[in-house]
Amino acid sequence: MASKTESNFKNMVLTLFLVTGIAALALGGVYSLTKEPIAIARQKKLEAAIKAVLPDFDTIVKKKVPDPDGDSLILYNAEKGGSPTGVAVKTYSNKGFGGTIDIMVGFTEDGTITNTTVLSQKETPGLGDKMKKSKSNFSEQFIGKDPANFKLKVKKDGGDVDAITAATISSRAFCDALQRAYDTYKENQDK
Repeated sequence: MASKTESNFKNMVLTLFLVTGIAALALGGVYSLTKEPIAIARQKKLEAAIKAVLPDFDTIVKKKVPDPDGDSLILYNAEKGGSPTGVAVKTYSNKGFGGTIDIMVGFTEDGTITNTTVLSQKETPGLGDKMKKSKSNFSEQFIGKDPANFKLKVKKDGGDVDAITAATISSRAFCDALQRAYDTYKENQDK
């Protein structure tokens, strides 16, 4: 029969370090195994978002540009047969109820919004998360609109956007992200 290890400070510290070391190695191993599949899944989601917001294209050029707030946005200039078909802008807003929201928005050459898709958000389930197409038709009101003539603010703030019921903050954040994308797109259109 094995003897029981004496319960003293030295043995407890050694046991704690042993358990912590094994847990750290296991966590590191899981991270190593999942790092690449997660990166591939993110890239596929990004590619699907670009395809969802732009007309058909065969070439895309990625360009990182500064936004009005001093951060940066990514523009994806799309072409088909050498002719421009539109620009997808990966944009964000830090004004969401649940924090940052990331959106992909597509523009035609004249600045008209072709489509939008939410990349990530942490808005309240059943309320603010209705900005996703599967939850409501909120984002459809932006399709075909030119932000030069269409005020990207909720009606409560003097704009043209119908807010999501009981989720005005999330609606404002969505509009903020689109306005940031439009301003950045227009500023970098001919560069």
